[in-house]
Amino acid sequence: MTRILIVEDDPLIGAFVQKGLRQSGYATEIAHDGMTARRLGLSDDFDLVIMDLGLPERDGLRVIQEIRAAGRAVPILVLTGLPERDVVTCLESGADDYMRKPFQFDELLARIRTRLRHVGSANPVALTVAGVQLDLRTRRASVGTRTVELTGREFSLLETFLRHPDQVLSREQLLSQVWGFSFDPGTNVVNVYINALRKKLGADVIQTVRGAGYRLPAT
Repeated sequence: MTRILIVEDDPLIGAFVQKGLRQSGYATEIAHDGMTARRLGLSDDFDLVIMDLGLPERDGLRVIQEIRAAGRAVPILVLTGLPERDVVTCLESGADDYMRKPFQFDELLARIRTRLRHVGSANPVALTVAGVQLDLRTRRASVGTRTVELTGREFSLLETFLRHPDQVLSREQLLSQVWGFSFDPGTNVVNVYINALRKKLGADVIQTVRGAGYRLPAT
């Protein structure tokens, strides 16, 4: 059975989410503080983590950073009422998606299922295409013999390309898969991160397909 860790300071929200997930067939456990969240998040017992950021003892952002630093690739979905700039920092630190409070449970459930399908569709230790390698356990990238440091969002974007070699991915597809459903489709964030990856990996690693999107060639 799929196990989900709910990290939530507010006991009412935690109980609400737990009840809904159990009714949907998931096994759950709740942590109400950062130290407990860290201990459970560093275990291999959970398939997904729902993370609140405003936690006692240890804030959620630090917990996310420690989970990623330990090489854990478990999907992390953040629930937050914090401003946009703090959410961006959280995503850069390794979170996979976020939802703002208050939220609809049906949307939360849809996002959870999407993340779990993404993980379950293929579970390799590393992805390698045309000399570019991404280690999914340590979250490290390399080009040939050169190690490349990536932010959390750059990692997710590169992973998407490596899982779809030679496939043209539109800006809308990348926004949906990497940034989630709440981002403005008119934003230039995809262009910004594509350029960042090109600077780190090489200018020719990701190609622009005019009028269609972007592609990572397999050869």
